[in-house]
Amino acid sequence: MLTRNKLYLPLALIIFLQMACMAHAIDLDKKVIKTRLDNGLTVLMLERKFSPTVSLYIRYRVGAVDETAGRTGAAHFLEHMMFKGTPTIGTKNFAKEKKLLLQIEQTGQALDDERMRGDRADQKRIASLAAKLKKLQDEHRKYYTPNEIDRLYTENGGQNMNASTGQDITTYFISLPSNKIELWARIESERLINPVFREFYTERDVILEERRQRVETSPDGKLYESFMKEAYKVHPYGLPVIGLQQDIGRLNQTAIRQIHQKYLSPEQMVIAVVGDINPQKTIKLISKYFGRIPRGFHKPPSIPVEPPQTGERTVEVLFDASPSIIIGYHKPTAPSHEDYVFDLLETILSKGRTSRLYSSLVLKLQIAESISVNNGTPAARYPNLFTIFARPRQPHTNDELRDAILQELENIKNIPVPDEELAKAKKQLKMDYIKSLDSNSDLASILSYHELLHGDYRYFSNYLSIIDKLTAADIQATAAKYLSAENRTIAVLNRGINKKTNEGKNEK
Repeated sequence: MLTRNKLYLPLALIIFLQMACMAHAIDLDKKVIKTRLDNGLTVLMLERKFSPTVSLYIRYRVGAVDETAGRTGAAHFLEHMMFKGTPTIGTKNFAKEKKLLLQIEQTGQALDDERMRGDRADQKRIASLAAKLKKLQDEHRKYYTPNEIDRLYTENGGQNMNASTGQDITTYFISLPSNKIELWARIESERLINPVFREFYTERDVILEERRQRVETSPDGKLYESFMKEAYKVHPYGLPVIGLQQDIGRLNQTAIRQIHQKYLSPEQMVIAVVGDINPQKTIKLISKYFGRIPRGFHKPPSIPVEPPQTGERTVEVLFDASPSIIIGYHKPTAPSHEDYVFDLLETILSKGRTSRLYSSLVLKLQIAESISVNNGTPAARYPNLFTIFARPRQPHTNDELRDAILQELENIKNIPVPDEELAKAKKQLKMDYIKSLDSNSDLASILSYHELLHGDYRYFSNYLSIIDKLTAADIQATAAKYLSAENRTIAVLNRGINKKTNEGKNEK
């Protein structure tokens, strides 16, 4: 975080820092080795000898936007299932276990089908099927060792193992001693090609509880979901990654297998390996294990285009919690010129105590308890949102805070950003960006992300030079074009209980 006296750094020092940032990024760019396997899978390798460790990322261009209607949450559910093991990992006797898993699936599906009959459902049949399912699940536990993948990694020095599912991309990552790359390749390729969906119905209940905690009983989650639903009327960005409650409860293994099939398209995968490696040996290991995935036929997803917004939209959520507000504007995604401008504007508005919104609304006027800005909500494969999140400080209200925020945005549109403020924001953005290139894990994340999403990992090395060329006129023009009332969605959370949301009441 910048302190106030850092604003007045000598010009020569600012120029030196900027040049050092760009040189570092370009230097890294030249050291990356990019290889495409015969099946189309892209591998990025960067040798760094700072410690005998390696960070490994696998990214799939598969996410919530790739789900089919009525099956929201399937991509996130699959991420959970990918930790359940394979025919050789996590089993005590797969031949016997396989028969039980088939019976569990058939019984669970029959139970779901009966429950979906609603008022016409046979309650005795539901009770009988539920009892049978529980008995089968209890029997199955005799043949299954939970968390076997986690144990294998932990016993071999693995750290920071995790996965994430977003709207655009699903990611699996871990850091390991550099002599354990083959262990990683064997585990990851096997669970990619032959996952076993153990504990399916138990895990579905876990995800339903996760949704309850993150959305149904969370004021922030409830407000965000309502905001996204109002901002996107057609495009699936408006749907939650975790899924809608009514869809999660109906998800079956067929739906999860359909999403998994999209994983098996090597041309839609990127692996990044950063750390203490021998590139020649590493690519041989990756080819050995991942090269056996057959080249798939990738059909571009048919994603509906969000039509231009023609009037301000508002939605109110009533919840027994402190008030908060979200304001969002539709905008293009990377690598459009406007996206770079919005990155810079995000910094000007909300990064650090001297940023416009924080210094004005939190420190000076004291009408905001907190405020932040995000360029690229909720993801970046398709046009997205420039979004402001804020909480009023009592006794101030959402209406007061909204008006103050909108006035600051009008100032951006009408008054050029002073040269000194622009230079400070560029320097901060560049320094923050270069810090993200320090660790093996961060580098593997950045390289794989840009390669998969933008088609070229070099996006990160060109980024700084483009930011450096942006002007106050660019900011004004972009703000005037996109930060308009008719392009705006506002969601507010006010204190209240058991009230319906007022969706879209002001759209023209």
